[in-house]
Amino acid sequence: MFNSIGHIVRLTSFGESHGRGIGGVIDGFPAGIAVDMDFIQHELDRRKPGQSAITTARKEGDRVEFLSGLFEGVTTGCSIGFMVWNENQHSDDYNNLREVFRPSHADFTYQTKYGLRDHRGGGRSSARETIARVVAGALCKLALKQLGISVTAYTSQVGAIALEQPYTAYDLSTIESNIVRCPDAAKAAQMEQLIREVKAEGDTIGGVITCVVKGCPVGLGEPIYSKLSSALAQAMMTINAAKGFEYGEGFNHMELRGSQQNDQFYNDHGRVNTRTNHSGGMQGGISNGQDIYFRVAFKPVATLLREQPTVDIHGQETLLKARGRHDPCVLPRAVPIVEAMTALTLLDYYLLNKTRTL
Repeated sequence: MFNSIGHIVRLTSFGESHGRGIGGVIDGFPAGIAVDMDFIQHELDRRKPGQSAITTARKEGDRVEFLSGLFEGVTTGCSIGFMVWNENQHSDDYNNLREVFRPSHADFTYQTKYGLRDHRGGGRSSARETIARVVAGALCKLALKQLGISVTAYTSQVGAIALEQPYTAYDLSTIESNIVRCPDAAKAAQMEQLIREVKAEGDTIGGVITCVVKGCPVGLGEPIYSKLSSALAQAMMTINAAKGFEYGEGFNHMELRGSQQNDQFYNDHGRVNTRTNHSGGMQGGISNGQDIYFRVAFKPVATLLREQPTVDIHGQETLLKARGRHDPCVLPRAVPIVEAMTALTLLDYYLLNKTRTL
């Protein structure tokens, strides 16, 4: 139950960072969707480790193997089962963590809650679990594409280096032109340099990812407790290292008045439209037909390759210097994960909306 997300389209994931692999089962996925395996692999390649000098050096092929739910390249409407096998675990790198808690990591809470934990790469708390999300999200993107809905995320801030313009000022088709996945080449170079400096110091850095949804129809979202905005917030906050979510103008312009913030309606050749989009494409928790845009804040990675004071499982104070292969910044690899969770949420709520009318 607690390893699943979704109402109609429901993903259940399983597996650990240093176990045999990561897998998932997708229930409720519509039949008749052509599955582009090259596209799905491309999405996994965007997430996989070892893709650049500013990501973890762990080398994994991350090739997905579908076990069910597909026939002759098309979804059947039955449960889609899949696996991605682990190939390059260095479990011995984590032996010094067996009895020590990494500061700000899930080590302490897992140990306290369950009485044990898999210290090898964090076990179930590892970001490697997000492989299952990317596979599911890629399938959902293929379905959404048939509906004219696109999902694009990008790195908009690393440390204090931030894009200064709204998403409409950038060419989002250029995101994959640099390893940071930022649509501003000059800012991307600064971000990359900062990440390299932080990595050289054995430290880590956080930042912000912005996501934009285009083509979303009016009406997605349910009243009160299942608003589309709250569903997107939940989906984002399940991602490792996510610390904050805001949509539309969010916290940026709370000093302005309602007369400045309200999105005024007008008749656009027989169609209701808005002159601005401060609401971020959702009002009352329901999509209004405008672009949906939101931001997700990510903290610096908790595992540092430098000494930190901590305690061990016996409560004794000690010093820890982690070993192994770790990301100095999650942002570049988190971009496809944000897209995946957005696509999964949107397809789920699109199908849920179909149950509300005859």
